Amino acid sequence: MTRSIVAALLLTLITFSTALIPAGRAAEPDPLEPSNLVAWCIVPFDASKRSPEARAKMLKELGVTRCAYDWRAEHVPTFEAELQAYKKEGIDMFAFWGTHDEAFRLFEKYGVRPQIWQMIPQPKAESQEAKVEEAANWLKPLAERTAKEGLSLGIYNHGGWTGEPANMVAVCQKLREMGYPQVGIVYNFHHGHEHIADWPEAFRQMQPYLLCLNLNGMNAQAQPKILGIGKGKHEKQMIQTVLDAGYQAPIGILDHRNELDAKESLQENLDGLQQLRADLATESAKK
Repeated sequence: MTRSIVAALLLTLITFSTALIPAGRAAEPDPLEPSNLVAWCIVPFDASKRSPEARAKMLKELGVTRCAYDWRAEHVPTFEAELQAYKKEGIDMFAFWGTHDEAFRLFEKYGVRPQIWQMIPQPKAESQEAKVEEAANWLKPLAERTAKEGLSLGIYNHGGWTGEPANMVAVCQKLREMGYPQVGIVYNFHHGHEHIADWPEAFRQMQPYLLCLNLNGMNAQAQPKILGIGKGKHEKQMIQTVLDAGYQAPIGILDHRNELDAKESLQENLDGLQQLRADLATESAKK
């Protein structure tokens, strides 16, 4: 057999074996990679009450390069210092909780474009259609403002009617029909314990609109409400559902515990997520 024939046969075998591997699987990014993570609820909830500079350094030390910024009235005077510290340490202000005119001014000054995360008041209307209309109209001025300033707007779940996945999707769709395609959904595990049982369907509805998915350890009846990833009974299966669906948007990990140092809380979540990733990979390899 000549060398040319052998080479041709080898090329055929390589081509055939490559075709057996699903296209794109090896190249798909892992949404649980540290580079895709966003630190959430680390400002007013931090037991150490860090300064903007200390907070930025803490995130850099953990290897978390994106932050969703939550705040209280006392933090308004340090908005600019926060942005400056993030810039110095290479941290992206990925999202901003609620709204404040000073924050919008600074976004323009520093050329940052965070997502805006906004809860919606519980509508008072009677019918489902009227509730969706009321919620969308309440959010419309902010949708208009964020559209003009090139910012994404995330409807944030916090319980009640406006925290139900189907209702969030309906309001999001309504606003997009009104001409605001930048509107999406930010879903929090820690405000969604009532969705554990029907999570696959709830996630399926929300996935096309999700801007960020914030994780938490999940036990039934929120016992406790805030729990490190990997410490609960249900988050592993819920996260597997997310991965199986091909979700690729950002993932949030949170502090949200007044009694803990934010670095300690984030590290617990990072460690739990790493172990969960390893467990899921092992289980997948056995299938």
